[in-house]
Amino acid sequence: MAYKSLNQFINILEKNNELIRIKEFVSPELEITEIVDRISKSENGGKALLFENNGTGFPVLINSMGSEKRMCMALGVENLDDFGKEIENIFLDLIGPKANIFEKLKLLPKLSNISSWMPKLISGKGKSQEVIIRNPDLSKIPVLKCWPNDGGPFVTLPMVITKDPETGIRNVGMYRMQVFKKDLTGMHWHKHKVGARHFEEYKKLGKKMPVAVALGGDPVLTYSATAPLPDNIDEYLLAGFLRKQKVELVKCISQDLEVPAEADIIIEGYIDTEEDFIWEGPFGDHTGFYSLSDWYPKFHVTCITHRKNAIYPATVVGVPPMEDAWIGKATERIFLSPIKLAVLPEIVDYDMPFEGVAHNIVIVKINKTYPGQAFKVMNALWGAGQMMFNKILIVVDKEADTHDYKSIANQIFENVKPENDILFINGPLDVLDHSASKPTYGGKMGIDATIKFDEEIENDSNIFVDESISDFSDLKKKFNEIVDLNYSIHKKMLIVSVKKESKAQIHNFINLISEQKELSTVKFCILIDETVDVNDVNMITWIASGNIDPKRDSVIVKANDKRCSKIFIDATKKTVKKDNFKRDWPNIVVSDDSTIKRIDHIWDSLGIGGFIESPSLKYRKLNNGDGAIAE
Repeated sequence: MAYKSLNQFINILEKNNELIRIKEFVSPELEITEIVDRISKSENGGKALLFENNGTGFPVLINSMGSEKRMCMALGVENLDDFGKEIENIFLDLIGPKANIFEKLKLLPKLSNISSWMPKLISGKGKSQEVIIRNPDLSKIPVLKCWPNDGGPFVTLPMVITKDPETGIRNVGMYRMQVFKKDLTGMHWHKHKVGARHFEEYKKLGKKMPVAVALGGDPVLTYSATAPLPDNIDEYLLAGFLRKQKVELVKCISQDLEVPAEADIIIEGYIDTEEDFIWEGPFGDHTGFYSLSDWYPKFHVTCITHRKNAIYPATVVGVPPMEDAWIGKATERIFLSPIKLAVLPEIVDYDMPFEGVAHNIVIVKINKTYPGQAFKVMNALWGAGQMMFNKILIVVDKEADTHDYKSIANQIFENVKPENDILFINGPLDVLDHSASKPTYGGKMGIDATIKFDEEIENDSNIFVDESISDFSDLKKKFNEIVDLNYSIHKKMLIVSVKKESKAQIHNFINLISEQKELSTVKFCILIDETVDVNDVNMITWIASGNIDPKRDSVIVKANDKRCSKIFIDATKKTVKKDNFKRDWPNIVVSDDSTIKRIDHIWDSLGIGGFIESPSLKYRKLNNGDGAIAE
């Protein structure tokens, strides 16, 4: 379904009881975030929220794609797998053998449909240009300051439009924008992104770089800006395919770029490639941690246009799950078929758990037909597009349910022998990864949890005798490091919260504890900080996958006659004093006391249902200090 405006999508959400209008005044500074954080973490992602009274003339729409149902509504499908099936059918029809001319002619309607999805430049002005502001002032827009230690207000749902200066090929990406002045923002594109590559091309030519930022319109446009498309593939072609209607574009007022005619707000401007960068951040990011300050280009605003009844769309990111988790889930389902068809035909399915914040954990199900195939799949995926940022890749057999995490855990514990079935390599990491010793580069872990062929099994001379017991009281007395432990997840998995004094102490502890008979059957042992609840599996999964460089922080102890082989993973915070870790370690994003108290006080007047306690109260105990950087 193609939405003509964001207002049309809002009306559909409201008719389906998926939207709440909030008429009470709520400030864009911290308060909207605190409400959204409570709602988005409630059952099924809560509701979409429209903040109509925020001190500006633009209502704020947020959490509009924050559930599976609303994500399907945004994309106009019943099920997120529908697009993948359609892509596969189109591909197979186009490449399949044709017996005669008549069968080939049957393809013409499909080719016609594909051409009808191409974006189209129309003459005149679009709805997005009904109001033209040539003296732009970003303070008139309700740009959110999301978290207490954010460097300022950030535009969080922008479609940033750039083009290659040589080829003219367009890119639409989503890069946060910190507002510094009424006509100046940062442009936070990472070195791996197409926008950053376009910037470098303009810099080589000594030219200023035109940039346009679209906000709102059909939610499919917003989704397409987040999609991991190959370089030089137009995001508006993807949007046309998803909505089954071409995207209409109009010329900008002050820049040589084209923008969606039906967007809500357009921010036009340029980047002077000869100008010094600006110190941008911190920002409470989708990893659940602050991404810390760094240097990024300055974006100078030359004009703002908007609809007469424009809506300002925004999103809040932080400790998962939040709205971005469901946007990522759509990507997971839509791009399954292209990965199978173009990269790895043996892939049956895959899953990116919310706790893995998109890049940290991926579970892949394959049709295994030969030894070593799981490792082949790992290496291929780590070389495929944005999958290069993945840190922990788990491969399972085709009989597995990739979305049943308890079942996956059991397969890992049963099928994995750590010294044989875990692969460590170094490679590129997401800029937002805080755990690697050096930015954007560090260790990756591949876990082969498939059933092994004979060729993959090593002959072991040791015969392991199970001497494990369920009473850990003596173990806790024996090791002062242990604060608490959880052995209930599975007999082969142990979670230990520890008092950490140094890296050497942790390694000594691992060597000693690995010999204890109580742990003879344990294959996986994860060490976490003493403030983390050993019984909260979701929190541990998120914390551990974020806090580790798998290659640096893993110790494998081989099997002998008194124990099975084991892997110990140090998922504690890393510091200069304790670990000789020389990067700043970020704190987890949480609200401050005054904001929490303010929202508690006005909750009943908001009309959003029964009281929900602030999630920040659960996570703030994990932080060291109140700043963006852990003390």
